[in-house]
Amino acid sequence: MSTATLDPTARRVPRLGGFNLTVLGIELKRMLRNRRTLFFTMVFPAALFLSFGTAANWNDDVGHGNVAAYVMVSMALYGAALTAAASGTQVALERALGWSRQLRLTPLNPTAYIVMKALLALVLGAVAITAVNLVGLVQGKPDMPADVWVECALLTLACTSVFAALGLFVGYLVPGENAMQILGPGLALLSFLGNVFIPIDEGSWIYTIAQWTPMYGVAEISRYPLTGDLGWIACVNAALWLAVFVGGAAWKMAQDTARV
Repeated sequence: MSTATLDPTARRVPRLGGFNLTVLGIELKRMLRNRRTLFFTMVFPAALFLSFGTAANWNDDVGHGNVAAYVMVSMALYGAALTAAASGTQVALERALGWSRQLRLTPLNPTAYIVMKALLALVLGAVAITAVNLVGLVQGKPDMPADVWVECALLTLACTSVFAALGLFVGYLVPGENAMQILGPGLALLSFLGNVFIPIDEGSWIYTIAQWTPMYGVAEISRYPLTGDLGWIACVNAALWLAVFVGGAAWKMAQDTARV
């Protein structure tokens, strides 16, 4: 009786590094079963938008719409950023539980794994954006053309990739139990400083600081179809912070996958 000999060199790497829509679907279902995830994805951003509903100047004109539309786009961005970052930090919990170590024993390419995590974060960010926009639509106070409405939502989703990368970076940088304890208050502070929650007067020293924060650029880009105003500083800001967070996540991922 003969025993077949396996040749380790004959092992093939899966197509696309192991990127798998089935795994992506399982991850999405797992996240949506989490009540905390659903709260931050759908309830919290919409409730935050409604909390500004007593503002007396909501009908004042802003660009191609009004103040209510301006606030809605800002709250959609904050909700999507928080949700995407929280999704990205799940890698910290997986590392703590040893799941990342188990994945390193499979043919799954680390880059494909990170891409799946980023796509998952964008999907959840899209849910948060949709929830806020639906509340605004039902409420009836935001006023802007339909094409501007759609363009703002799409740009907000694109800008969410910055915070998906931030979540992955923090997830690899700090222990699992501390990731959201850092990101939650951190994103709230950045939103205040980044001209998201409260408009900051141009020319003030706070506005100068705001232009260096990760929220400033993406907020200006998300609201551009509405305001019609987008400076080059905002574009450079968003591109630089995306590069920093993606580079940081790739660096920490490389260190993590190099461990035996």
